[in-house]
Amino acid sequence: MKKQDIGIIGLGPMGENLTLNIESKGYSVVVFNRTDSKTKSFIDNRAKEKDIIPAYSINDFVNLLKSPRKILLMVKEGKPVDEFIETLLPLLNKGDLIIDGGNSHYKDTMRRNVELSKIGILYLGTGISGGEEGALKGPSLMPGGQIEAYKIIEKIFTDIAAKTEDGAPCLSYIGPHGAGHFVKMVHNGIEYGDMQLIGECAWMLRNALDIPAEQIADIMFRWNDHSDVLQSYLIEITGYVEREKDKTYGCHLIDRIADITEMKGTGTWTVQASLELNVPVPTIAAAVFSREISMEKELRMKMSTKIPVKRSEFSGDPQKLIDIGHDALYISKISSYAQGIALLKSASSKYGFGLNISDIAKTWRGGCIIRARFLNEIAEAYKNDPGIPNLLAAENFNKFINQNLYKLAKFIEVAHTVGVPTLAMDSAYDYILQLTSPIMVSAQLSALQRDYFGAHGYFRIESQDNPRILTTAEGKTRQFHTEWMLSDRPEKEFKN
Repeated sequence: MKKQDIGIIGLGPMGENLTLNIESKGYSVVVFNRTDSKTKSFIDNRAKEKDIIPAYSINDFVNLLKSPRKILLMVKEGKPVDEFIETLLPLLNKGDLIIDGGNSHYKDTMRRNVELSKIGILYLGTGISGGEEGALKGPSLMPGGQIEAYKIIEKIFTDIAAKTEDGAPCLSYIGPHGAGHFVKMVHNGIEYGDMQLIGECAWMLRNALDIPAEQIADIMFRWNDHSDVLQSYLIEITGYVEREKDKTYGCHLIDRIADITEMKGTGTWTVQASLELNVPVPTIAAAVFSREISMEKELRMKMSTKIPVKRSEFSGDPQKLIDIGHDALYISKISSYAQGIALLKSASSKYGFGLNISDIAKTWRGGCIIRARFLNEIAEAYKNDPGIPNLLAAENFNKFINQNLYKLAKFIEVAHTVGVPTLAMDSAYDYILQLTSPIMVSAQLSALQRDYFGAHGYFRIESQDNPRILTTAEGKTRQFHTEWMLSDRPEKEFKN
């Protein structure tokens, strides 16, 4: 039997669709699934009469591959990935390539990359975004690992990746070891933020204007106009899901859906990484927390009777509120993406990823869930100046925020008036306020509190008018401590 170009392990929806995508681009594929019946069903139905052959043992699977072997794992993250790698290793040769296409934790990917490199096995941790449809028609691909590993699979990945309007593949080599999975994790974190921001906006408009789902759909479709700054996949599908009718009851489907949003973990991982790297991502965190609160359905129903929050009616101009909502949502999205990109840059420095933010933004322009028009502007901003201190400082975004930030404040104010919580929008707004505050009085107070109860020390500034931190002649930061328990409150300087 002839040898196949690539092998895929795991025939869930993503695995099946990627297999069909790869085969449709002229490549031969061998597939394996732990459950033989799943493999046979796929071969007899969706893969029928295609250049896809089954293997019912790992030995046969490996033997049916051309050298160097290219094996794509599409299995659940964690232990299943390690188990398959352990099973494959005795059958592989130096220079063979294993690709993990699942949502593995980036630290697991870093560990596996180091372990496999020692024995000459190439390894790529590859973020794949776009869901089932993207896997079939063209996903966004974020491979991280050895550059020589990427070169082996580059042609196949280029052919199967989504293409933007200018024909560019939504693919770039992200960087070494865990870079690909870290970037995919942050992509998913930004996705959480996007979804929450859109949800809060829709909820507020519905409550304030007392309009049905059909009208929310109309608003979303207008905002998704190709020339609009909000044009994106998530805005588009929001219009479709708001418009969908329940075939049993005749009402809009959204009005019969339980208000519970589950999650698989990548959003939580993003928040955990932000804590480890000391990079604030409050909007992504708010989205995660909101999902957690949504799962407390029984508690929320009980609490709604204990604290019946008063809700006022909105009496202003409906169209003006919709217009304000448009700009408020856009500013919130810019803030959320700025947080995610700041996390990418910090991880790049700590782990030696060497991330190219412009290339990453280009990779996200198509195929993936957060694909959006304004990613072109992000890519261009970091192409022109890779050293931008924060996305909010990029000229186009900076100008828009300076002119329209008050709209986000107004939108949040009205939302609270009509009884709609805006955890994500609040945090997006406050992130901008804190990031642009040369003096944070709350931090000044906390620094002195810490010094009072724990003698942790504090830094000094020249003055409120000149808030630069005092340093020594050698440029080292000077730290001080007040002897709070003594009546004369003497201050001493800690020596570096």
